[in-house]
Amino acid sequence: MSTTAVAELDITPTTAKPRSAFGEGFARMDPAQKVKLGVGALALIAVALAFFFMGRQPEWRVLYANLGDKDGGAVVAQLSQMNVPYKHAEGGQAIMVPADKVHDTRLRLASQGLPKGSVTGFELMEANRFGMTQFQERLTFQRGLEGELTRSIQSLSSVASARVHLALPNQNGFFREQQKPSASVLLTLHAGRTLDRAQVAGIVHLVASSVPEMNPKAVSIVDDAGSLLSSPPDGQAQGADTQKLQYVQQLEQLYTRRILDMLEPLVGRNNVKAQVSAEVDFSQVESTSEQHRPNQGADTTATVRSTQTLEDGSGARAQPSGVPGAVSNQPPATGTAPINGAAAPVGVASAQNGTDQAGNMRRQSVVNYEVDKTVKVVRESSGQVRRLSAAVVINHRTTLDKAGKETTAAIPPEQLEQMTALVRETIGFNRERGDSVNLVNAAFNVEKTSEADEAVWWQQPANQDVMRSLAWPIGMVGLGLLLLLGMVRPGLKLIKNPAPRLEATAVQPLSAVLNETPERPGLPMPSNEPTPEALRLSDAKRLALENPAAVANIVKGWVNGEAPA
Repeated sequence: MSTTAVAELDITPTTAKPRSAFGEGFARMDPAQKVKLGVGALALIAVALAFFFMGRQPEWRVLYANLGDKDGGAVVAQLSQMNVPYKHAEGGQAIMVPADKVHDTRLRLASQGLPKGSVTGFELMEANRFGMTQFQERLTFQRGLEGELTRSIQSLSSVASARVHLALPNQNGFFREQQKPSASVLLTLHAGRTLDRAQVAGIVHLVASSVPEMNPKAVSIVDDAGSLLSSPPDGQAQGADTQKLQYVQQLEQLYTRRILDMLEPLVGRNNVKAQVSAEVDFSQVESTSEQHRPNQGADTTATVRSTQTLEDGSGARAQPSGVPGAVSNQPPATGTAPINGAAAPVGVASAQNGTDQAGNMRRQSVVNYEVDKTVKVVRESSGQVRRLSAAVVINHRTTLDKAGKETTAAIPPEQLEQMTALVRETIGFNRERGDSVNLVNAAFNVEKTSEADEAVWWQQPANQDVMRSLAWPIGMVGLGLLLLLGMVRPGLKLIKNPAPRLEATAVQPLSAVLNETPERPGLPMPSNEPTPEALRLSDAKRLALENPAAVANIVKGWVNGEAPA
């Protein structure tokens, strides 16, 4: 009868404290998985905290802008001492602090006299010290006046900064001719802004009215590019005058706007283009005429300007005759000359009082009369329009056919004549002045912008700003998801879904069926005498070779958990 070698293994169950599912799952993980889970959890917590604190950043406001290097350094040093957070913006031209600390910080810095480069006005007069000379007092007053003018000019919306220089001569009563004060103003305008003529004139009169006896012509205004904004002192510009050119441009724009307002309701907003050219005469003409007219008409009374009488004679004088008395002693009557009649003979002596005169007698009389004179002075006004030229282009008319397709067609000549008449009436057409109006109907060439010419959406500045603002939140969310899905979630799955455990059974016989040539690395060489283990092993081999069915039944019973027979 064959014997079967069976190796018996005693398995005694051990008692341990019951663990939670999380603890048992964490205990089953190998060290590498535990380290991966811990690092992922810590990184995820760090990302959540960073996202939370970065989202709660304060809103920044400008504390001071356009500070010099010296003032900027002093302000930054003082902010560091005050433990106020700050940052630079606009390339270092502005210092920004949290919005809730702007006013408090400004007041605290102002108490320390920062920034020192700020404009000061008549506050300088409050710091007068004892023993100041008259020159120092005048200089302090001038600096204060310059500061007040600078503040007033900087209050304009288009002016970024300004500097005012006053030249106040010392007035002396011993001088016959006193020197007049003058001023120079340097303006720095905001980007993209300009000053018109009215604003420049307002600044000139502001400065001139603030200084006694200052003439507005003595104020010069210059921008940061070195261009003279105010009128030259003599009031006459070399070459083309800016005011005249501006007047012509305004006049042309006025006529152009009138034409567009008249034709746009007929042809559409973008279907008409107009341009008006005006020739304006700015010359001032003064003419003087002197006219001499003769006295015509019998009723016109001549005015004697001067009379000259010359008498020459020889021979016996005529004796007085007649009845003595007042009648015979009357002087001769005043001579009269007809206006258009024949002149009386000169040098002929006529008998007076009915008496003849003896001898030769010659009399010459010259009478000068006033002549009419008319002096006329005519001064023509400048800015008269000498000629107008209007050019108008109208697009072809667009119509829709039955299929809904757009077609263009020319405007009929009758309508073009009507539109030309409207344009002439609009600009006040004057043929004698030489005005001309040219109205043309043509198809507009509309250039279609291709998609290739347009900037890609991610290259547009607005989209780039949005992407920059969203880069940090999206990056933090993506990093958090990567840590969650790549490191934390796999570990949680291992803890949540434990591996199936084998139920402990009672003492079971264990038979080891080994191969004929087992490999036992690292074991010492067996001795020549067989050991009990070797004997049982050889019996098991022999049983497997002689009765394989029995061995199969034994293994099947072990698998099914049945007790051996």
